[in-house]
Amino acid sequence: MSDPRLLTRRQALTSAAALSALALAGCSGAPSAPAEDERATVSDRPAPGANDSSDADPLAAEVSAALDKLTLEQKVAQLFIVRPEALTGVGQVTAAGETTRAALAEMPVAGICYFAANLLDADQTREMLSNTMEYGREANGLPMFLCVDEEGGTVSRVGGNPGFGVDNVGDMCDVGATGDAAYAEEVAKHIGTYLDYLGFNVDFAPDADIANNPDGTMGLRSFGSTADVVAPMVAAQVRGFTDAGVLCAAKHFPGIGGALGDSHEVSIYSEKTLDEIRAEELRPFEAAIEEDVPFVMVGHLSMPSITGDDDPATISSEIVTDLLRGELGYEGIIITDSMGMGAATEAVGVERVAAAALLAGVDIVLMPADLQAAYQGVLDAVASGELTEERIDESVRRILTVKLGRLG
Repeated sequence: MSDPRLLTRRQALTSAAALSALALAGCSGAPSAPAEDERATVSDRPAPGANDSSDADPLAAEVSAALDKLTLEQKVAQLFIVRPEALTGVGQVTAAGETTRAALAEMPVAGICYFAANLLDADQTREMLSNTMEYGREANGLPMFLCVDEEGGTVSRVGGNPGFGVDNVGDMCDVGATGDAAYAEEVAKHIGTYLDYLGFNVDFAPDADIANNPDGTMGLRSFGSTADVVAPMVAAQVRGFTDAGVLCAAKHFPGIGGALGDSHEVSIYSEKTLDEIRAEELRPFEAAIEEDVPFVMVGHLSMPSITGDDDPATISSEIVTDLLRGELGYEGIIITDSMGMGAATEAVGVERVAAAALLAGVDIVLMPADLQAAYQGVLDAVASGELTEERIDESVRRILTVKLGRLG
């Protein structure tokens, strides 16, 4: 049976009053959450990249204190977001009990990403996520990132899922075609509100790619074919998700909308120069950064004209450190696209995917094909001196800044 507090798209998007009703339903109509799970209000949240270690900054002091309590192994675990099955070894996870608790005690990862097969209905999802958050806090005192891909349209785990009674909001190409950034913001706020009610705190959206290749794979997911269309829509959706209390991620840096091929299977390429992507592909990400987007997800795009080799962006310091951190000045969390995709595993072995991404400047490795091998690969890289513990601390500090500053 669908939950009446999870309203349909028609109810939620036809008027501001309906959106207000949804917000109330997702908050006052829901059972009170434990005090430890309460989220900070938007106005209380610092910029996600804030990393000033000054004692005058209470958040920085809290982050430093939390970092000091973590062992090296616990810090390395914070560099991963994984599927629940990879963490627990269970074939299909639809609940969080003692197996999840024991797995998190052994490897307290930064977060878990859930898919449609994990999500049966509202009550089951709320209980699973609430338990997972509790067990994560037990393991290391930190909140967890509870994540989902909920863009709308073809990438939707809750909307359109019959267990939830929430309509799919539709493809973002149709939202972009309206030319109405306020509508894009409403759509994101609607998605974020029902995700927040269910217990999710991270949505891997919005898609900031520009679908400027008619033979590409991003036509339905992208807001449009030019930066003039896409950039304001992306900025609006970051605001919408933030207003709903959900962290979001602009993806897939530096923009895969013009590439040929599907990175789930094989490497994808772009021959564009740095000046060419500055003029178009980078602009939606710049718009998201201006709105303090807490995550930027890097895609597996190879750009030999910029990097000089065929390495995907996820393991390229020229793309991650020089371009995203340096030129664009992004200070938040940089996360990879799934490192279980063919484009990633083609480029580097399963035991090296995480270490290679961290060396490039990434903070969080998403869903490596072999979690244990990737985790051990990072520990081995630290032991050999290839990665320093200071480099690990740099990423963990960013992660803790967002967790403690925006999740409470």
